[in-house]
Amino acid sequence: MRPLPLLIALGLLTVLALLLALMVGSITVPASELPAILFGEGSGIHRDIVLQLRLPRALAALAVGGLLALAGVQMQVLLGNPLADPYILGISGGAAVGALLALLAGGATLAVNGASLAGALGSMVLVFGLAHGRGVWSPTRLLLTGVVVAAGWGAVISFLLAVAPQQNLPGMLFWLMGDLSHADRPLPALLILALGLLLSLPQARNLNLLARGELQAGALGVSVVPLRLQLYLLASLLTAAAVTIGGSIGFVGLVVPHMLRLLVGSDHRLLLPASVLSGAILLLLADTLARTVIAPQQLPVGVLTALVGVPLFLYLLQRGYRA
Repeated sequence: MRPLPLLIALGLLTVLALLLALMVGSITVPASELPAILFGEGSGIHRDIVLQLRLPRALAALAVGGLLALAGVQMQVLLGNPLADPYILGISGGAAVGALLALLAGGATLAVNGASLAGALGSMVLVFGLAHGRGVWSPTRLLLTGVVVAAGWGAVISFLLAVAPQQNLPGMLFWLMGDLSHADRPLPALLILALGLLLSLPQARNLNLLARGELQAGALGVSVVPLRLQLYLLASLLTAAAVTIGGSIGFVGLVVPHMLRLLVGSDHRLLLPASVLSGAILLLLADTLARTVIAPQQLPVGVLTALVGVPLFLYLLQRGYRA
């Protein structure tokens, strides 16, 4: 499929997934009422459900899915590793420690988000500082440092869960598995996503070259070290924003770029925007299922991202090997 029709198709699927998220739940909102509600003309309980509960959460899911997929593409190029995902360098671990400490202290949603962001940014600075040392850092050193720091955060998380009071554990576990139920301010995440994509697209050609190898990219005029630094900072900030809003939602940033490479190839001029839209679609569908499968109870959205994405990815992978 050509790039423009593909992006149009993904855009339409994103809109459909968003509308589905607004209609489906423990109370079904008829499709005929949505236009009036979204344009401010509706009234009653359906209007309150859509505008106050479902729309902010759906927009947050759209933003977080796009952020994670975009960060995943960049991390895989940065580290030259197809197994890289947004969480591989310990950013989510630092965010989790900050959020769990805030939850233990009885903090409200704003305090938890602030502590999560502080932990993510602190982990980003720590990993880069340790990886850089006194010389020029390499992707291998960065990867090893990130994996070790992530393991350290994992030990701290286990300790916090072990000593946490019983009444705090459900909220802590839901955060660790991904939870969008408190995501009521999606605008900052949407702005960060738009800015991240705008900063990434001009570097698409350089990403194509860097993906072929550092030596080849350098020979063709790419300033490799500044580009790697930009990738690290941007991918880390995108991940920090996603984790702050939705907790540790796994799988999206790892598998969405792979699925798209199997479908459309590795040209980042197409892969970057397609990943944003596909990540948004996946998380919108997963969050809709998380709200409805056992309604009125809710499941952690991170569980549903794996249940939705794993079979699809395995199917595409097998089809790719047969081709």
